[in-house]
Amino acid sequence: MAVTIEQIAARAGVSRGTVDRALNHRGRIRPEVAEKIEQIAEELGYVSRQQKRLAAGGGREYQKSIGVITQLSGASFMLEVNRGIREESRKLEKQGIRVLLREGAGVDAAEQLRLIEELLQQGIDALAIMPVDCDEVRERLRQLSAGQVPVVTFNSDIVGTGRACFVGLDNEKSGRAAAGLMGLMLRGQGKVLGITGSFSNSAGSRRIDGFVQEMKTAFPRMELIGIQSSFDRTEQVESCILQAMGAYPDLAGILVVSGGQAGVKQAFEKLQPKRRPFVILYDLTPKNARLLQEEFADFLIDQDGYTQGYRALSLLADKLRWNKDPDAEYMYTDIAIKTKYNL
Repeated sequence: MAVTIEQIAARAGVSRGTVDRALNHRGRIRPEVAEKIEQIAEELGYVSRQQKRLAAGGGREYQKSIGVITQLSGASFMLEVNRGIREESRKLEKQGIRVLLREGAGVDAAEQLRLIEELLQQGIDALAIMPVDCDEVRERLRQLSAGQVPVVTFNSDIVGTGRACFVGLDNEKSGRAAAGLMGLMLRGQGKVLGITGSFSNSAGSRRIDGFVQEMKTAFPRMELIGIQSSFDRTEQVESCILQAMGAYPDLAGILVVSGGQAGVKQAFEKLQPKRRPFVILYDLTPKNARLLQEEFADFLIDQDGYTQGYRALSLLADKLRWNKDPDAEYMYTDIAIKTKYNL
């Protein structure tokens, strides 16, 4: 006997409509609820209408294709982003939508443009991208959007492209939150160092912008000694801190909005300061969790990479299947603040 939506709803303790939205990716549902519903559906052997149509057609048939382009494939924060992409890809494949992932090693405009063309040759119908913020990428995305290839940006954004939606952290607001934390820890005064990744990555730049603006407004006695670029490399983060603490022995705070956060620990182990500066990091990764637990950092701001990965694909799938536009231009993930006590 075929499993029904009503049976799944009863097992999950939710309404029939919630189950329908979760299984057909219509509307916004909390990720943990959607995951529970999908797990129950799989356990019970539920077969959707789309799966029945594919089976009747004699095998898998992809009606549509979504391309995905990421940056910084080796960065630890990409673990959660990629998990979201993988899980949503498996669901969409069961519904006849193929996902083609291309991972960029760095923040490289030429590489990203090449990957866009490669995916277009594969016949993609939509594109989810973590864009490099430059004129060449901006113009190419604008052409795609105008040419009926919907584009959703995630994790990092780019203006002037006609993209349908951005999914990710409100980076400027998170930067202001980081300034508030730093101000509280330093009681409103002291020297602070900012470390970003690449200046062509808009996410890091906006975090720094928000931090600087809030610091100037709310904590005028705090002094920003500089913003250094680490290119998301551990050794560069370490070098930035060593140089700053050598020039400013009274350095009171460090904000790292880039990858390579392990360089914080390496620098402190080399310097062995009697009292280290307060440290705020980004992204809840296993390595960063250890930095909190080992007390090399004080606060961590997470951007919910998993949601970024799956929601970008879900929105494009809705557009391809039902011509449904996103409910908002900006779909922000939560600004989650972690310490060693609430990991």
